[in-house]
Amino acid sequence: MTSRIPHIFESNKLKNKKTFISYLVCGDPSKDFTLSAMHTMSKSGVDIIELGIPFTDPIADGPVIQKSIDRSLKNKTSLRDVISLVKDFRKDNKDTAVVLMGYMNPVHKMGIVKFTKQINDSGIDGVLIVDSPPEESEALNKHLKKYKKSHIYLASPTTTDQRMKSISKKSSGYIYYVTIKGITGSKLSDVSSIRENVNKIKEYSNYNLPVAVGFGIKDSNSARKMAKFSDGIIIGSSIVELIHKHSKNKKTMNSKLSSYLSSISKAI
Repeated sequence: MTSRIPHIFESNKLKNKKTFISYLVCGDPSKDFTLSAMHTMSKSGVDIIELGIPFTDPIADGPVIQKSIDRSLKNKTSLRDVISLVKDFRKDNKDTAVVLMGYMNPVHKMGIVKFTKQINDSGIDGVLIVDSPPEESEALNKHLKKYKKSHIYLASPTTTDQRMKSISKKSSGYIYYVTIKGITGSKLSDVSSIRENVNKIKEYSNYNLPVAVGFGIKDSNSARKMAKFSDGIIIGSSIVELIHKHSKNKKTMNSKLSSYLSSISKAI
């Protein structure tokens, strides 16, 4: 099946709604909790789930997500487990898009050909590899295109104009604009420069590619601000923190998660 992502953005645009993207780490506190949280996300207004692949050296992630990845690795969560969990998710959910987010090392270990085939077979819609820029991901890009899956790239305040053009050409699905220069979980600062860069990326892609913004969005107020000029908003650290806080009781976790996500969804 082709990626659900373009249809989701188009459909939301017609409804005058921004696309809501959430992130969580697979396997923290357990694969069972992750699956349950994913279903709660889809029922609480989330359109696209970014599912984190645990890796031993998560250089782009802040303390909250790093600790979550550590806990997942202690549970021995592998890339195969992540893909298998999406298969389970697809038994009951055919509509919410799922993007695998992580680092290149586990993908290299599995092999790009096998990885992309398994993505296709499992109903995964796209991939975002944090440490694999366009010039180093030709093979992955080629195989994802073969299955009509989205290849999402990151852009940030330090990305040069030339590089933004390159990213805009290679990306599919959406571009993930990192709002700040720091790591995940940092605070938002200059909204006007974020707006300027988002508009610039849209121009480089001839307005054919949605731009979603992430990093530093923690509540409905910050989500509303970012939604005014972006096509979607992404929330990660706050969700990961909430899941960990209520990791002793799945029912409580789902209730708190649903309440939090619903408030964001209404705001955008």
